[in-house]
Amino acid sequence: MFLTVTANAALDRLIFIPRFELATTMRTDRVIDAVGGKGFDVSVALRCLGQDTTAVGLIAGSIGQTLARIVEGYGIQTDLVWVEGETRTAHVIIETEQHRHSHIITGGYTVTPKQLQNLLDCYALHLEEAEWVAASGSLAPGVPVDFYATVTRMAHARGVPTLIDTSGIPLVQALSAQPEIVKMNGQELNSTFALEAASDGNLQEKTREVYHSHNLKSLVITRGGRGILAFTPEGDFQVNGPRLAAINAAGAGDAVSACLIWRLSQGDGWREALRWAAAAGASTVLTERTAECEWPVVQDLYPQIHIEKIG
Repeated sequence: MFLTVTANAALDRLIFIPRFELATTMRTDRVIDAVGGKGFDVSVALRCLGQDTTAVGLIAGSIGQTLARIVEGYGIQTDLVWVEGETRTAHVIIETEQHRHSHIITGGYTVTPKQLQNLLDCYALHLEEAEWVAASGSLAPGVPVDFYATVTRMAHARGVPTLIDTSGIPLVQALSAQPEIVKMNGQELNSTFALEAASDGNLQEKTREVYHSHNLKSLVITRGGRGILAFTPEGDFQVNGPRLAAINAAGAGDAVSACLIWRLSQGDGWREALRWAAAAGASTVLTERTAECEWPVVQDLYPQIHIEKIG
């Protein structure tokens, strides 16, 4: 079983329009509610890959009730801590002609110390059966910045490896606990480690410096159409896939996380695990709902993934 942790849940409301036009009325013929919150998204992708997963997280309000129904509809086991307030809604504006998406996020809740302890207690209970932990996303107000460090240390105490996908101070705090995989997107990498001036020409070297200076076990950076940059115990890799006309790219990075921990748990080396993960991420952009992928499509895309050892 793969255990995911979500400390700031969201409902993705997907709004499809041909293109965004400033200062005008736009109409849509399609609005879809989908799972949001990065940990929950990892669980969605894992279920699409046929894997058992349990999702623990913080949730609130009527939007939270809708989100819980959608999550559980995938066959995901949940252990949710309900808090006061309202779960966020991420309005995802999907421009079908431009093949791009934007987020407008509303709502949110604040977590009390007791509720936080309840979450950690739920998490500890499910660690007994977990093969991997994926803890992902931003932290709700009231959740301390060392949350992911705590999650990682608790997992390690039970012999469970962790993937942490976050940014900023919570990510920096987590590094002291030495998660097996640090996963970020390119924008998060730049903002967390002040790499804004890094160009494509020197990004690999700058990222390698981050990897070595923080003594990371592995560092995986998803960069959308520019592929995946990975620094691992088996070497450094650039992974590229086919150019696809995206329907909804939201959650593609979470599918990468999901497939990566699954394939590593099966004994794949990093090269093969990264190829499968890139295929899963690519498959996700071809579906309407956040983080959904289809295993037959992943298999079709796998031969089109090119991986190169760098450095």
